[in-house]
Amino acid sequence: MPSGSPAAGAGGLILTLSCPDRPGIVHAVSGFLSEYDCDIVESQQFDDPQNGAFFMRVQFTRGSGRANGLDELRSGFGALADRFTMTWRLVSATCKQRVLIMVSRFGHCLNDLLYRASTGTLNIEVAGVASNHPDLGAMADGYDVPFWHIPVTPESKPEAEAELLRLIGELRIDLVVLARYMQILSTGLCKQLEGRAINIHHSMLPSFKGARPYHQAHDRGVKLVGATAHYVTADLDEGPIIEQQVARVDHLMTAAEVTALGQDNECRALARAVGWHAASRVLLNGHRTVVFGR
Repeated sequence: MPSGSPAAGAGGLILTLSCPDRPGIVHAVSGFLSEYDCDIVESQQFDDPQNGAFFMRVQFTRGSGRANGLDELRSGFGALADRFTMTWRLVSATCKQRVLIMVSRFGHCLNDLLYRASTGTLNIEVAGVASNHPDLGAMADGYDVPFWHIPVTPESKPEAEAELLRLIGELRIDLVVLARYMQILSTGLCKQLEGRAINIHHSMLPSFKGARPYHQAHDRGVKLVGATAHYVTADLDEGPIIEQQVARVDHLMTAAEVTALGQDNECRALARAVGWHAASRVLLNGHRTVVFGR
């Protein structure tokens, strides 16, 4: 459950679950909600024939005939969940996840997320921005968002990650977003952030590694550039994929235009991934994800 979730907000509630597939799951869930005088407004299901797993997302409202708080609903659903061996989560649809954005020197993804959050396009609350460089502090200040400069060197990396974890705990962070943060997180930190950290990278790896990848791609005459948003794992850039964006490159484009096109892909893919995660639309399915988009 995200920290800061209201006890029982006036808006709808969202139930997500996964479990071994078997007959009667949908009937049991809908019957439970009916028993508690709840009205289903959106329901999506998926059963994976490869591993026999079932996934479900239900958004519902509570009727006026019965006062059901989140605690009461959670307590009541627990017995049903045990019967089907469910992994489940029940949250308020109106609760904003508290987000810490991590950046280095590229500001396009940071600016896009801050703007979308400030206009309400993303249902998130940006609690702060952390960076290994001071360059983007002014951008965060422009949105009245706290900024922390946490330098990282090979020698200071353990202390820097300890400071980062301190921030995450102190700020009650639900989701960490690596918005072009150009540092590799340690295996231990990746494990602690499992399922609640999202990264973005261009989708031209491993062909074009290192500095100026879009310029390298332009030199090779690529026809497509893309971006991948995924959950962070200890396997660099190989976590479960949430969203990908691709665009065609025209032969008339300059390297600068290809770079701008690629950065736009990054912004769009990352914003969608963050938005879907914040709306409880992404469920982990081993090395893959189930995304209940609209």
